[in-house]
Amino acid sequence: MDWKETLNLPKTEFPMKANLTQREPLFLEFWEKEKIYEKMLEKRANAPLYILHDGPPYANGPIHLGTALNKILKDIIVKSKSMLGYRVPFVPGWDCHGLPIELKVEQELNVKRGELPPLVIREACRKYAEKYINIQREEFKRLGVFAKWGSPYLTMDFKYEATIAREFLRFLESEQVYQRKKPVFWCPNCVTALAEAEVEYEPHKSPSIYVKFPLTKETKEFLEKDLSLKISKPISIFIWTTTPWTLPANLALAFNPEFDYLIIEWDEEFYIVAEGRISSLCAELDKELPKIIAKIDTKKLEGKKAFHPFYEKESLIILADFVTLETGTGIVHIAPGHGEEDYQIGLKYNLEVYVPVDEEGKFYSHIPLVGGMNIYEANEVILSVLKEKGNLLYHTTIEHSYPYCWRCKKPIIFRAEDQWFISMSAKGLREKALKSLEKVNFIPSWGRNRLYSMLEKRPDWCISRQRVWGVPITVFKCKNCKEVLKDFKYYEKVISLFEKEGCDPWFIKSPKELLPEDITCPKCGSKEFEKEKDILDVWFDSGVSFAGVLEKNEELSFPADLYLEGSDQHRGWFHSSLLCSIGTRGVPPYKTILTHGFVVDGQGRKMSKSLGNVIHPQDLIKQYGAEIVRLWVSAEDYRDDIKISKEILDRLVESYRKIRNTCRFLIGNLYDFDPKKDLIPFEKLPEFEKYILYRLSKLIEKVRKAYERFDFHIVYHELHRFCVVELSSLIIDINRDYLYCELPDSFKRRATQTVFYYALDSLVKLMAPILSFTAEEIWQSLPYKAEEMSVFLTDFPSYTFELSESDIKKWEKYLKLREEILRALERARKDYKIIDTFLSAEVFVKAGEELKPYLENSSFWEYFLMVSKFELTEKIEKSNESEVVYQSDEIENLVIKIKPTENKKCERCWQRKPEVGKLEIPDLCNRCYEVIKSLNKQ
Repeated sequence: MDWKETLNLPKTEFPMKANLTQREPLFLEFWEKEKIYEKMLEKRANAPLYILHDGPPYANGPIHLGTALNKILKDIIVKSKSMLGYRVPFVPGWDCHGLPIELKVEQELNVKRGELPPLVIREACRKYAEKYINIQREEFKRLGVFAKWGSPYLTMDFKYEATIAREFLRFLESEQVYQRKKPVFWCPNCVTALAEAEVEYEPHKSPSIYVKFPLTKETKEFLEKDLSLKISKPISIFIWTTTPWTLPANLALAFNPEFDYLIIEWDEEFYIVAEGRISSLCAELDKELPKIIAKIDTKKLEGKKAFHPFYEKESLIILADFVTLETGTGIVHIAPGHGEEDYQIGLKYNLEVYVPVDEEGKFYSHIPLVGGMNIYEANEVILSVLKEKGNLLYHTTIEHSYPYCWRCKKPIIFRAEDQWFISMSAKGLREKALKSLEKVNFIPSWGRNRLYSMLEKRPDWCISRQRVWGVPITVFKCKNCKEVLKDFKYYEKVISLFEKEGCDPWFIKSPKELLPEDITCPKCGSKEFEKEKDILDVWFDSGVSFAGVLEKNEELSFPADLYLEGSDQHRGWFHSSLLCSIGTRGVPPYKTILTHGFVVDGQGRKMSKSLGNVIHPQDLIKQYGAEIVRLWVSAEDYRDDIKISKEILDRLVESYRKIRNTCRFLIGNLYDFDPKKDLIPFEKLPEFEKYILYRLSKLIEKVRKAYERFDFHIVYHELHRFCVVELSSLIIDINRDYLYCELPDSFKRRATQTVFYYALDSLVKLMAPILSFTAEEIWQSLPYKAEEMSVFLTDFPSYTFELSESDIKKWEKYLKLREEILRALERARKDYKIIDTFLSAEVFVKAGEELKPYLENSSFWEYFLMVSKFELTEKIEKSNESEVVYQSDEIENLVIKIKPTENKKCERCWQRKPEVGKLEIPDLCNRCYEVIKSLNKQ
């Protein structure tokens, strides 16, 4: 069977009919059956490698437009790099562990966290992930994406899970991991710690309160003595907060040692406040300027105390340079268990990391006043108690930016819990990572600064999660002295077990079963050990994909040539991958980072269910076909946000039709052309055909460079422009007559077909990475024998057709003149209605001396303009109403007169010639008469 027959196309159907939604699956079947992607790799067996490493999408639902955008961009790169001469093995991946899947499974099983054994939840999570991996894989294939679909990488594969654990142990063994009770982003709804990359900031309404902390008797007496002043009225330190629920955890009040602080009087009470905040506070609290009692030296206040506003305890006065004058009073209430800066300053002053709030965001039952309440209920109670005790100075509600969990979309808190961290400073990880960015190419260039600023400011990486669907933090501790076993030799048995059975054994086997025999604590000699219960952050899972994929797969190499993801991955996968690679390999895992924007609606709005503007790729495929989705991906500069709407898609459909119909016309007019015997050498072609081929070679050059630079919108626009201008508006329009009216083997017809051949061969290959279905269909519809089974087994064209500088300038002048004369002809036809077609027009041109050399060849211009007569004249006058005179605004000294011809129309070619009616066959012109005579002799 001919390999073309594997397409199963109806024999009676005219090739190149659109019907994308019906015909695309035929090509998918052909690519899969004939293993076209595998053949691409085989053909490039000895070619240079190009590694695009796939950032794994999350396996928890059907793909959306953003996912489709990402995979299509990667597919364009895989195909274009292959056609540029590289071997491009593309291994797709999926991120399989993590909270969203675990939450969904708990919801489907109607259980809460901890109600079922870990292995029951893990098995259900694995099946859930498998379900959506299979769904997404088919959806990606439907988009025409080429990849090694039969051997993807999955973060839940046993060998990959073993790699994750092994990479964690590299950090542990190199003293870059520590455990500490420290505040982290915490989601009370998901009941787990979060990484920075899992936090979004959204508008949020919070109470805004000003609270009094009355000075203790000892602090008041100290001030009186130090200031030689009798403090005769109640005196308090004055703070502002938007989280009243953190007040039960207050342990200190922080002043900035560089600021000036005053004792002021308001409403018969004294307050301590930063001088730089007084005017703002007067405006916010609607108070008159206060009476200034004294200036105080805060450095002398360090170590003194104030009373808690509603508990019978004291708050320590401390100094901290992070206190600002941007908001509040210039004094910050410190709760070391609920804030990073609070925690850090607490370490300096040996404050307890006190956390009265449990993992679900509720106060522990023994906490006075608010025990058992969630933090939002507690806010109301705390406000009430503050009012009752007279320590609430002011209360309102504000809207501000607040951290939300990107999984459940609910507000989160800072909460201290024993967590595992990768240190950014212990082994210089931050400095090494920042330095390494100098070696990475960023597209667009602003990506470097974005990633740099995130690395520069980020805290230590909290890598522990209080869940079960993931890879456990493989750590053993001595039960006696709490020493952590860090040497890899203690974990070899665990890693071997993970490779064979996955991570499940960790959750059911005892430390004794998991450790080598006869292990004793290297510090105290104990033989009793305990294992860690937390799992690793999923960003660590995907962050070590370079180790699990690039280094493990013989077809691939490390580092990758390219990572391509959305701009949110500067704080996600780009970020975690860099830290994992620098921390254990000392080099970035990628040579280039390419970033794309987000999909937004036609008005530039983010897509959301509440706005009702969500568009699903599956719906677009059903309506338009995957080809239009691919064209949409390429049509705009994807480095910015990409708009999509019905209007945008309809415009793309029109553009697609122009490209498709142009190619269809070329195919239809090459039906009797055999390039092996009919191709005319470039040097023998007429000048016009040479010029079109010169323009084709420039198109090839520009498009190849655009692919190399990932400027796919340039590819689309250049291909569309060439089809519309050089082909449709020029050679097809002008030489159409040759195709139908000359003898089949005539030089003029074969010259036109030669241009068509080169144009079609170039277009079909250049469009293939983007318009994959259409390119394959064109390739299968070629009227001559194709060089390969599939267009994707070919190289990009490299034709070079050169013209001299003088010839190029001449043709540029011709085209400008033609455009202006056509404008005059169109006015004569449309506005004045003196001609019905350009063929029925006679054109007379008066031009300046510098233009005359370009206009002297009358027969050329009759051909080039497709008119009955052309004449360069010294004088133009309008002699009657059936003539139009046009003075060019664009070209100086150019005057054009149009008049209808009196010549009769040749019934064969429709040209108006003076000899029509005078020949042996009166209805023909000279050319058609000779052609007919010749055909009659055959």
